[in-house]
Amino acid sequence: MSAIKRTHPSADRNSQPISEALLQQVDKSTPNLRLLEIASGSGQHAGFLAPLLPNISFQTTEYERRDFSSIKAYAADCATGNICPPLFVDISQELQQWEEGTRAQLKPASYDYMLNCNMMHITPWNCSEGLFRAAGQLLKPGGKLFTYGPYAQDGLLTPQSNVDFDASLRSRNSEWGIRDIRDLKQLADLNGLRLERVTDMPSNNKFLTWLKL
Repeated sequence: MSAIKRTHPSADRNSQPISEALLQQVDKSTPNLRLLEIASGSGQHAGFLAPLLPNISFQTTEYERRDFSSIKAYAADCATGNICPPLFVDISQELQQWEEGTRAQLKPASYDYMLNCNMMHITPWNCSEGLFRAAGQLLKPGGKLFTYGPYAQDGLLTPQSNVDFDASLRSRNSEWGIRDIRDLKQLADLNGLRLERVTDMPSNNKFLTWLKL
């Protein structure tokens, strides 16, 4: 099974720091908690994180169906058995537009946590809008959305490497680009969430914690 696992160098680098940030902010003892990962990609993050949190069920999702086999391989190899098979999610869509099978499994206010890594800067803005909309609907009150990646803050993007990265992204697709936390706060407000914590991470990234009110 592991032969079809895909790996990304960036996920190899950031899985450990993401796990450290996450472990500080989730309940590690209450059984049967649920986490919904939006844009699971290869499945590497779920494969790394789920064994560290055996009390939390990890529901993976992905837009690219070609990634499903890799995600399933990580799930099959997970010693704690708490990674659920991937569901197809187009996060730019309203929840009622999601596939019937996906909607049947993702009930409103049924998730304790949501996780989204390295998506917002390589997708159109409507995907960021959809992420916060979904969090507002799917998280329980007091639940948390965790997002990871590079961010600008109050109109300021640093250091120069992030400025260059942003320019490169926008040259590849005019709808891509590093998002400003100030703008994401507005999306959070619209959907009943509040920025609770900003954790600085290696390689000029940040781990943001959004609380569902």
